[in-house]
This record gives sequence, structure tokens and C-alpha cells, in this order.
Amino acid sequence: MTIQEEIQVKLQRVRSLFDGNDVDAIYLKRQDNFSWLTAGGISYVGLGEMGNCGLLVTRDATYAITNDVEAARMRDEEKLEELGFPIHTAVWYENSFEGETLKSLVPSGKIGFDHGNAIGPNVGNDVKLQRFSLTEGEVERYQIGGALVARAIEETISQARPGDTEYQVVGNLVKRIREQGMDVVSAMCASDERIYNYRHPVPTDKVIRERVQLGGNMRYKGLIICCTRLLNFVPVTPELAAQYQANVEIDCAMMLNSRPGTAFTAVLEDARKDYEAHGYGEQFKKHHQGGPIGYVARDYRVDFGTPGVIQENQAFCWNPSISGTKSEDTIICTADGIIPVTRPIIAPKMTVTVGGETFTRAAIWEAF
Repeated sequence: MTIQEEIQVKLQRVRSLFDGNDVDAIYLKRQDNFSWLTAGGISYVGLGEMGNCGLLVTRDATYAITNDVEAARMRDEEKLEELGFPIHTAVWYENSFEGETLKSLVPSGKIGFDHGNAIGPNVGNDVKLQRFSLTEGEVERYQIGGALVARAIEETISQARPGDTEYQVVGNLVKRIREQGMDVVSAMCASDERIYNYRHPVPTDKVIRERVQLGGNMRYKGLIICCTRLLNFVPVTPELAAQYQANVEIDCAMMLNSRPGTAFTAVLEDARKDYEAHGYGEQFKKHHQGGPIGYVARDYRVDFGTPGVIQENQAFCWNPSISGTKSEDTIICTADGIIPVTRPIIAPKMTVTVGGETFTRAAIWEAF
């Protein structure tokens, strides 16, 4: 699938929303939607929700709208005009330009937005749903990015040593990620007791002694890739090994249950039962279990009120955890089973069999 073919598929999906929302165009300005529609483009200067260039999709045309600060890069590096988005631009301080241009390009004024705007309705959630089923090109890019991210996290944690701070470990990860043209959306690092105490351990100046956990969400061509790895500088005790085994088995069961057509909530309910079956029922309550991933870190953090079913070629990152351990890798769900996006590259491997399926997962690294 070429980039142009991928964009045409996505334009059809956007246009399929027009009649149901009573609009003649949709204007996409969120960073995630810009990356999605352009097959990996960058519309931002700093990470956040909104970008600095919007894409207008009408019934028979497409346009880009930005200011003259961004226009040259949108043309030269993002290749918007080559992709079929002629650029409309004005001086940066002409605040009325965007709205006036939208109204001139859509005479009916019936425009939907992927964000709040006084001109028309916010159809952002409808657009998000169109992103769930990945195209062939996205599946390929996800696997390329997944290998890069897993290697970066594993190389970084393998070089951590007692006496390093969590800040230093994350700094080394950021360097690797940025050197490969990717973004760090979030980076979590915990050592020793912080692994047990916090499910979302933002890094601190704490000095590492015996254990360290490293993971987070990285962005490759717009797609968010998530995984976590663990390293011990002391022998893994039988108790910790058994706990981690249970944790990984819960994760693999969630992966196995993630099939197109299955309700998000069904996977979650099975996971709750699995926690209980492994003797960790209370741990289910201590952290959300993750959910669908794509152009944001989680499209939903699935809970028992989350509507919808898993789509063909939808990406997921479930993240079951037990105080002191966590199992977290990104996958793509297909009718034929899962496609691993992140898998152990240089980390030690373990095999886990769940429901008759065998999974290769990262083991707790031991370095002593």
C-alpha cells in the first residue's frame, strides 16, 4: 500500500461521517489526527493535543490551513501539497484567517471539527473511531517502530547500574529515542520500593540499588508504542519469579482474548477473573488495565462502562500489574491472532503457554 493509497482510504472514512453529522466538511487539527491522515506527518512544535496546521476534508477536495511560520515546512518536509493538500496561509497574527478560510472553502458553513469550535460540532470521537482499524501501511510501520522502541528500552535498562538515578536512566532512554527520530510521549522509571508503591512512577532523583523498571509510550511516525522491562541487580527470588509468571500469564490471556468482534469489557471481565484465579484479586483494583492504543497513548482506558468491540487490525496495550511487577507490550489484534509490536530483542526471554497458545515474552533481567 502506498502513502497515497492509505490517505485515500482514510479520506473515505472521514467522508463517511458527513451525512450522519449533517456536515459538508470536517476540519482536523489535532496532532494525532494530522499524523493519522498524512500517514505519519508532524504538525506540532511541542507535544500536546493541537497542531499548528489543520486539514480540511470536503466532499470533493482537501486543503491545509496554517500560518506563514509553518507553511514552508508543511510544503517542503511534510509534502502536504504533494499529498493532495494545497496550503492556504496568512501572516501569523491574522487571527481571523483560519475561520474565514474555512467558511470560504465550505460555503454552506456546515463544518465538523475534531476539537471544540464555535463554527460547528465537535465530531472528534467519531473521527477517533475511524482510526481504530489499522491499514496495511500502519501495521507495517507499527512493527518497525515496535522493534526500535523495544530495543531502545532494553539497551537502556541493560546499561543501568546501581548508583544511577532514575533521571539518568530516563535521560539515556530519551537520547536513544530522539536519535532515531521518535518522540517520548511518556517515560516511567521506578527503582526498588517505588516499583511496589507506584503504578505510574514518574522518574525522580532516587538512586537505584537492587531493582529498576523502565517503560513508557514512544511515538514513531504518529503511532504510539508502549512497553515495559524489568532488571534486577540481585537474584530474582522464587516469590518474585512466581509473581511475575502470574502477571505475564494474565497479560497473555488478555492478548489471547483480544479478538475482533469481542467487547472491550469482555476482555476486562475475563482479566478480573484471571487475577482472582492467580490469587491476586485485589491487585485488579489498583491500576487500570490499559486498552486500545494508536495515535494516542490509550484511545480508551477500558473500564466496565466502555462501549464498543475490538476492530480488525486494532492495536492494544494491556498493562496488568501486581505490586512489584508489570507486564506491558503492544500488540495488533487480527482474526488470525495477535501480531506482536514489541517483543524482546536483547532482553532475556521466557515462554508462556495460555489457552493452548505459546507466547515469547521478556523475562526479568538479572545483572549481578
